[in-house]
Amino acid sequence: MTAAVFSDPAPGEPDADLTDQLGRELDALRAEFMAARGADDAHYIRTVIAVQRGCETGGRLALTVSLFPPAWFTGTALLTFAKILENMELGHNILHGQWDWLGDPAIHSTTWEWDFATPADAWKRTHNHLHHTYTNVVGRDRDLGYTVLRMAPDQPWHPGHLLQPLFTALLAPVFEWGIALYDLEVDEALAGRKSVRAFLGDTTAMVGKAVHQAAKDYVLFPLLAGPSALPCLLGNLTATTTRNVWAHTVIFCGHFPSDVHTFAYTEEQIEGESRGEWYLRQIQGSANIEGGPLLHLLTGNLSHQIEHHLFPDLPSNRYAELAPRVRKICARYGLPYATGPLWRQYASMWGRVLRHALPTAHRGAEGGSEGHRRAE
Repeated sequence: MTAAVFSDPAPGEPDADLTDQLGRELDALRAEFMAARGADDAHYIRTVIAVQRGCETGGRLALTVSLFPPAWFTGTALLTFAKILENMELGHNILHGQWDWLGDPAIHSTTWEWDFATPADAWKRTHNHLHHTYTNVVGRDRDLGYTVLRMAPDQPWHPGHLLQPLFTALLAPVFEWGIALYDLEVDEALAGRKSVRAFLGDTTAMVGKAVHQAAKDYVLFPLLAGPSALPCLLGNLTATTTRNVWAHTVIFCGHFPSDVHTFAYTEEQIEGESRGEWYLRQIQGSANIEGGPLLHLLTGNLSHQIEHHLFPDLPSNRYAELAPRVRKICARYGLPYATGPLWRQYASMWGRVLRHALPTAHRGAEGGSEGHRRAE
């Protein structure tokens, strides 16, 4: 095996035999871990659910007496932790179907509704299908900039992109609401690719979910707190905003550091993509965040973004075990394995945001923005 086939930056397709070999090796790794799922995994997810619900209950109770500052700090901290855990390790991963194999209707992708403004069904359509199928393909993956940000040199530039650093910063504290609007696919409706009926149906579902979320956190629980209504409201707002900023940070650091590749593929290239080529694109189009067990838990194990993109339906608690083996495979094939501490990935992500806000960003700015399967 010669690693230079994959790492050679010259235009051209990689060796098909090596690509197929990569696909078979990663398929075998996936099958191994799928077969190993069992009681320990079931115990893990049910423990996380119990901890999350306990923290949320404790946080809500503490905030009912949050006129006392220690109760406010305790309640807000517990509720923040619970919201992060529910969104990242539970909601995101359950909706990916990672726990469907348990056959438990309470932990199933078809029944779970998460503590997030966007309805689960809308998110599964835009994220599970479009993003994970067409990861970082310009013009196909709508998550590549969420239709408002320019994150690749092959995306057309317009003057509004000069403001994208501001848009990126403003999106963080209201991330759940931004995702809810994004999942409506307004651009698709305006272009006639989404029917008016479907758009109105999705809008009705989103408004219903948004009203439920707002009423729960900003009306019901503050009213139940009685004299502590105002500090309870502030605690709920603080917890939700912190969760939004954290989710925004994790998602952007996993998808937009400078060494993550984007792909200017033709329709024929995408439709004719082999399993090995799909794996190759997932590896090059994702980035990991280095850290300890608590960081991995709080990111929903999306700190292992490469492993998640390779195997999105594997239980997230397995990614830490998978990561060293995936990294060794990448090394053998001469493939990049983008990883680094949170601060470095965060700074790199902002570098990309700033660079592509300008019309001067050029192809290759991310060290080969089209990846190793070129579109020329």
